[in-house]
Amino acid sequence: MTTKIPPPIVAIVTALLIWVIAMVDPLGLFNLPIGMQVWGSVMIALTGIATMLTGVFAFRKSETTINPLKPEQASSLVLTGIYQKTRNPMYLGMLLILSAWAIFLGSTIAFMWLPLFVLFMTKFQILPEEMALQKLFGQEYSDYLLSVRRWI
Repeated sequence: MTTKIPPPIVAIVTALLIWVIAMVDPLGLFNLPIGMQVWGSVMIALTGIATMLTGVFAFRKSETTINPLKPEQASSLVLTGIYQKTRNPMYLGMLLILSAWAIFLGSTIAFMWLPLFVLFMTKFQILPEEMALQKLFGQEYSDYLLSVRRWI
C-alpha cells in the first residue's frame, strides 16, 4: 500500500482544515437562510453516513474485510447493492459529510479542500486498493472497473 493513514483520519484532518479556513477567512463566508443551511447540511451528512454504512454492511454480509489498509486480505469481491453504483461508497460518504461540514460552516473557500480530499484519496488509497484487488480477483475485477465508476 502507498498509504498507512486510515481514511477516517484523512477525513478528520480535512474536516479540521475546513474548520480552520472557515475561521480565518471571514470574507469567504456565506449565509443561507438558517433552516436551509442547517437542515441542508444535516441532510447531506445523513446521506453520507447512510452511504458509508450501506458499504460497510455489504462488506459484512459478504464476510470480507473492511480494513482499507489491507485490501489484499479481501475474501470476496462485493458487486451488489450500492457497489453497483459506486466502487467506493465509504469514501463517497466521507466526501458528503465533508461537504455538509463546509455548508454548515458557510465557507466558500472551505470547499477547496473537497477536491483535494478526492485527489488524495484516489492517489494514495483507491489506486493502491485497486491494484491489490486486481491481483486478487483478476478479470472479474477488471470487468467491474469498466462497469462501475470510482466515485459516482
